[in-house]
Parts: sequence; C-alpha cells; structure tokens
Amino acid sequence: MNTAPSYLTNHLLIAMPHMGDPNFAQTVIYLIEHSAQGAMGLVINRPNGLDLADVLEQLRPDDIPTPVSHEQPIYAGGPVQTDRGFVLHDGGWQFQATLELGELALSTSQDALFAIADGTGPARSLIALGYSGWDAGQLEAELADNAWLCCPSDARILFEIPAVQRLQAAAAHLGVDLSLLSSQVGHA
Repeated sequence: MNTAPSYLTNHLLIAMPHMGDPNFAQTVIYLIEHSAQGAMGLVINRPNGLDLADVLEQLRPDDIPTPVSHEQPIYAGGPVQTDRGFVLHDGGWQFQATLELGELALSTSQDALFAIADGTGPARSLIALGYSGWDAGQLEAELADNAWLCCPSDARILFEIPAVQRLQAAAAHLGVDLSLLSSQVGHA
C-alpha cells in the first residue's frame, strides 16, 4: 500500500460555492508549490483593474508604455505580499529570478515584465500582485472540509480563456457544473 502523501503542485484549486473567505470566494488558483511545508499559488481569475502599463509607469517612469503593456491585465494573486509581482509564463524563458515548473515557469524579476512589455518575452503570461499561501497541513485541512475542488492544470485555462470564464472552465475540465452544487456545506 502506498502511503506517500499526494501533493498538488501544478494543479488548479476551484473554490466551492460555499467558500466564505472573500479572498477566495469564486476563485481559481494555480498551485505553484505544494509540499509538507505548505502551499503557494496564484489566483488566476481576478483581474485587479490595473494593466502592465500601470506597473511600468512606476518601474520605468521615463519610458512610454508600449501598446502591448496596455493589453496585459494584472491579477490579484492572493492576499499575501500584495506589493510583490509574480509572472506565470510558458517554460523555456530564463529571467533574473525564474523557477521552472515543467511546461511553465514563474518569474519574479522586473526583466520578465520589461520583456513582455517590449514584445520580446513569452507569448503567454499571467502577471499577479500578491499570492495565496497555506501553512503546513492547512490546504489539506481545507480540502478535507470540501472547500476546494482540484484538477490538473491546463495552460489553455491559464492563458487563453477570459478571466471571467476561468472558474466555470476549470470546473468543466473536472466534469463539474458549479451551478448544480449547493452553497451549503456538510459531511455525510
């Protein structure tokens, strides 16, 4: 019998309809890391109203933002370190601070933002301010309490489907229609 723990790195967490925490209600989270020490992810369906041009005005105030930077939304990645930027993008790109995640990568350095804005970076990316984090055992407890559904990640959901459709698309990827689930929680 295999008793090794099962971790959910590179999976999507889908908030159940009864999720009461306003930070996570109706969210989809891409899990960057999940281990015995805890978990870290980015909310992928909650644009915060800014775009890359807004961020670049702070980082490169003397440069005129490119048209591409006006089209790149910034997401509220979670309630932790909301002043820190994270760029989830196609793998194969190395910036000053890049973590390879298989087919994807996560960069936290400004050069990733500049490359995307200048049209010389990855074609597919998601930029977030802040992240979602769980201490050791916390995510497992939330999963046991039926707070989340989980499915393998799909780059199409991350990068191609409009943000407002990602929650339903992730649930459909799992074969679930969230509108049919009760907002009441219980245990049998």
